Amino acid sequence: MILKKLFARHQYAQASQTLYQEIVRQARQPVFYLEAEVPDTIDGRYEMISLHAFLVMRRFKRDDEDLQVLSQAVFDLMFADMDQSLREIGVGDLSVGKRIKAMAKVFYGRIVAYETALDGGSETLETALVRNHYGTLQERPKADSVANLAGYIREMDEFLLYQKTSDLKAGFVKFCQFGKTRENS
Repeated sequence: MILKKLFARHQYAQASQTLYQEIVRQARQPVFYLEAEVPDTIDGRYEMISLHAFLVMRRFKRDDEDLQVLSQAVFDLMFADMDQSLREIGVGDLSVGKRIKAMAKVFYGRIVAYETALDGGSETLETALVRNHYGTLQERPKADSVANLAGYIREMDEFLLYQKTSDLKAGFVKFCQFGKTRENS
């Protein structure tokens, strides 16, 4: 079983790279920072990458075991990239590990909050976004900005369901455009 997972992870090395690159590409779309009031900061960019990684990993969770292996590979790449990014901006070697651990804890917290909200929990997605995604803002974001981002998340969650498992396993993922319906993207 362990060898099977090890070989499966190797099998998905290229797919996980491609998926993670697409997650980052989508997270860097200027529209999120201009129209959704996501802060164009290190924290804001981390939040956008985390959000898109969460959406892709949520889709993986709804499918077969192979996608769980791919999900773990994307997660590992994401945090290896965060580690490298922290080092590039000058964070000392001794504190990088602590920061990565804290970032992973934050990521898991986001997963629980967003997944619970998407699954109809007592807290709305908008409330979870204001507390988490927009948490570093000095002022509360406009309600329209939060509502638009929440709508995008809901649409992406549904949009990802219709993507073929075979495409995802090959590293191909499509994202909706923020502020546009699926039919227009």
